[in-house]
Amino acid sequence: MAYEDREVQTTQTTREVPVEEAREEVREERPVTPRDDHRMNVAERVIWLVAGVIMGLLALRFLLRLLGADPNNVFADFIYTISHPFAAPFFGLFSYSADLGVGRFEFETLIAILVYALVAWLFAKVVTIGKR
Repeated sequence: MAYEDREVQTTQTTREVPVEEAREEVREERPVTPRDDHRMNVAERVIWLVAGVIMGLLALRFLLRLLGADPNNVFADFIYTISHPFAAPFFGLFSYSADLGVGRFEFETLIAILVYALVAWLFAKVVTIGKR
């Protein structure tokens, strides 16, 4: 039997709705779409972007300090200079030595990374409180 020889039957059913049922208020619940909370997503992303840049700079500083990078090198000097304001509040926690160019495990920088990650997480949660 060829395709052209087949006969296709379709049926259509309809239902009449009584007037009383039609007057009832139909309450439609729609799920929250990603577009509904777009502003909160943008704010959360900006928070994590800023925190990621700060934590990345601090991680580079930690690595350069650990390996004893020469502060006269342009890249090392740039990272030390840019990351210093973010790490400086934590320098008093332990006995801090400002000898750049000497390999040192900088606990203060690790603590700073942790604190900035916690602060970013807290801000992100505050911004997304109304989000499901």
